[in-house]
Amino acid sequence: MESLETQRLLLRKISLQDAEFIFQLTNEPGWLRFIGDKNIHSVEDAGTYIKESILASYEANGFGVWLVELKEQDSSLSASQLVSDSMFGSTAIGTCGLINRSTLEGIDLGFAFFASQGGHGYAFEAAQAVVEYARSKIKISRLLAISQPDNERSIHLLGKLGFNVKGPIDLPTSDGTTTENLQLFEQFLSVEV
Repeated sequence: MESLETQRLLLRKISLQDAEFIFQLTNEPGWLRFIGDKNIHSVEDAGTYIKESILASYEANGFGVWLVELKEQDSSLSASQLVSDSMFGSTAIGTCGLINRSTLEGIDLGFAFFASQGGHGYAFEAAQAVVEYARSKIKISRLLAISQPDNERSIHLLGKLGFNVKGPIDLPTSDGTTTENLQLFEQFLSVEV
């Protein structure tokens, strides 16, 4: 899985050295509300999650979720907006990538960013690069996405990216004890043969 680059962002593979970042991101209020509690209560838990979920996807699928970093400090951001990221020694702002869930019939686009990074277009820029990677590099002709029905920001972003609402879908929760009602989106990609 190669790194991706946009005008302002670098998308790179996640490693075990990113455990502190993953711990912080997965405990953001937005992550917990819209993605769900992955029971990551320590940096050690984050390391286990990286190994068992993220690195396992790279190995099994040849793709997965990238860590999204700012190439340079964006002059439109205040120091307080970057303070949570400075502990990581980089300008890591979120994750974006492709997920192959056993509960979906197709590969889906997933993304999560620190709330402090909202409103700068980073999620759109990263997701656009991932959609293009899916189309041109791994030749996916149909890409899915899922969202909580009330996650207005994600739904708006998916619409901007060209996804269409397919309808509601019930998927098992991460612990498998129940299901949750989500909104399913799809986009057909023109793949060159």
